[in-house]
Amino acid sequence: MKKDLEKVRNIGISAHIDSGKTTLTERVLFYTDKIHAIHEVRGKDGVGATMDSMELEKERGITIQSAATYCTWKGHDINIIDTPGHVDFTIEVERALRVLDGAVLILCSVGGVQSQSITVNRQMTRYKVPRIVFINKCDRTGANPQRVADQVCDKLKLNAVFMQLPIGLEANLEGVIDLVTMKAIYFEGDNGEIIREAEIPAALVAKAEEKRELMLDAASMFSDELMEAVLEGTPTEKMIMDAVRTGTLSLELAPVFIGSAYKNKGVQAMLDAVVRYLPAPADIENIALDINNNEEEVILQSNPDAPLVCLAFKLEDGRYGQLTYIRTYQGTMRKGDTIVNSRTGKKVKVGRLARMHSNEMEDIDVAGPGDIVALFGVDCASGDTFTSPEIDMSMSSMHVPAPVISLAIKPIDNKAQGNMSKALNRFTKEDPTFKTFVDHETGDTIISGMGELHLEVYIERMKREYAAEVHVGAPQVAYRETITKMAEFNYTHKKQTGGSGQFGRVGGYLEPCEEKEYEFVDKIVGGVIPREFISSCDKGFSASLAKGALAGFPVTNVRCVINDGAAHSVDSSDIAFQLAAKGAFKEGYGKAGAVLMEPIMKVAVEGPTEFQGSVMGSLNQRRGMIIGTLEENEYTVIEAEVPLAEMFGYSTDLRSMTQGKAEFTMEFAAYRQVPKSVSEEVIAAVKKKADEEKK
Repeated sequence: MKKDLEKVRNIGISAHIDSGKTTLTERVLFYTDKIHAIHEVRGKDGVGATMDSMELEKERGITIQSAATYCTWKGHDINIIDTPGHVDFTIEVERALRVLDGAVLILCSVGGVQSQSITVNRQMTRYKVPRIVFINKCDRTGANPQRVADQVCDKLKLNAVFMQLPIGLEANLEGVIDLVTMKAIYFEGDNGEIIREAEIPAALVAKAEEKRELMLDAASMFSDELMEAVLEGTPTEKMIMDAVRTGTLSLELAPVFIGSAYKNKGVQAMLDAVVRYLPAPADIENIALDINNNEEEVILQSNPDAPLVCLAFKLEDGRYGQLTYIRTYQGTMRKGDTIVNSRTGKKVKVGRLARMHSNEMEDIDVAGPGDIVALFGVDCASGDTFTSPEIDMSMSSMHVPAPVISLAIKPIDNKAQGNMSKALNRFTKEDPTFKTFVDHETGDTIISGMGELHLEVYIERMKREYAAEVHVGAPQVAYRETITKMAEFNYTHKKQTGGSGQFGRVGGYLEPCEEKEYEFVDKIVGGVIPREFISSCDKGFSASLAKGALAGFPVTNVRCVINDGAAHSVDSSDIAFQLAAKGAFKEGYGKAGAVLMEPIMKVAVEGPTEFQGSVMGSLNQRRGMIIGTLEENEYTVIEAEVPLAEMFGYSTDLRSMTQGKAEFTMEFAAYRQVPKSVSEEVIAAVKKKADEEKK
């Protein structure tokens, strides 16, 4: 059966945390007959929202993983991705937007445009996702849709146009006025499922006409036909809808709808808008790169008979085993087909295809262009492209932000150690922004991610899903030691314990060496140290670098020069000269003005200019050095060099300092000397820790 692509919508629902995204999705599923009872997000009824399937999500009332579902509305198939609102889970939003054709941007009628709304909007712009705006929570005290729409224009730089007007606000919210049909719509029945159209209340007629004028002005910019009809006073509903759709698809218009998902008002009208104004898969131009043709860009056709091209955008290791979420762009995938992973060249047989509905699923046999489905047991990475064997194409990859925060974790026992490894293996595969590695210097397992909440959720999941209890600590900064001046040594290693003894004397000096981490220079003349023992001296010095005498950190930037020594014809040996070199290093190191070095990070903070002063102050407080600032529109980027030791907890501080409107990135820049006062603190802390371990 050939599917009518015009009647498919792939949409995302995204917004700031607590704007009611999951509540809205719950209503959408109810009105489209996917579920038969409405459950609330925080799970007071003990069930929790359908889309928040993870226990943690139900408890905290937030969405952590984006959930996929589909429904049908007025003959249209709608695939919906409910995405997390918190900035720490931003990769989930990025993944969803990459494969969606349109989006509903939800804003709270009281909170308005908040930091995450700005981030989400920027992400939507990056992926050129047409969007409609739904101003939710109009039943709340302080609701002001006009103010929110003004913020959409000012802060998000979108051309927001009211398509509806509220009938009453706050506790008096009764329904909405449709400015296209000029009818009042009321949502009646226990769950707002009965829609009643009526004449506009007399008190609101003038205001509705005024707003309709504005809407027609904005819409007629996208249709000459409508403009003429408006001048003649004969615009039809179809003309208006077509013009608004054209404007929305060109990203130059953001139609605004109004309601309260919690009070079951306005949701069906929003679904009508999704069908009317958001694009079908064929309306969006998707591009792939032809690997066999010098990576030339190819526009994909939403044609079910063309060779298959699809993108794996999310991996999940859940109750059904490894699940790979896939969006098909071109061609048809059938059960039993062989497809090729264009990155690895591996052929994969499509064993089982399913449509996901939160954590439930439905087996299907065929997936056509524009479908979002799940495959079972396919080994791949997030962002891989799958194609038919006869072509070799790759979709451009997704933007994956670099992790900004790290924590050290340690399993409490051996059992937890094994479970922790399994958990980390799975999490890193599922989430490209979550990284893990073992710090060989401290022996700690370090996990890195997008924020403290991000890591906290993974630690909690480790405990719940894998029974891996871990101790969580602040990560150890990887300090280094070095020397600041030349120092001589002349050390004799002598040991006589019966039989052949050990003897070796090494003389020379240590000096700073900026260009290399370590250099060994042999200036021995006259064979005072026999040639076969020169390399033994090198080994002895190298081994000494692993642990400095100051605080036990690795030693770098040292040149060891030997120019004198002595050997014994019987007692000298490889080991004797290694030990002599170690002794010599220790002797010289004590006199060479050893200091601590710390990693300095290059930090870039980007945020609204109004917070420039407080951000710079916070960087200075953290021993940071401002390198430069760059102002662009209302945003400022501040670049600074800050010691890594001072950056822990900065994401939380920055968020609270700037109302969550600023973001930062950091990368390693160089090692620099630690100021004396800080150095004393670090050395004291190391000694204290060592003393405690001895006890």
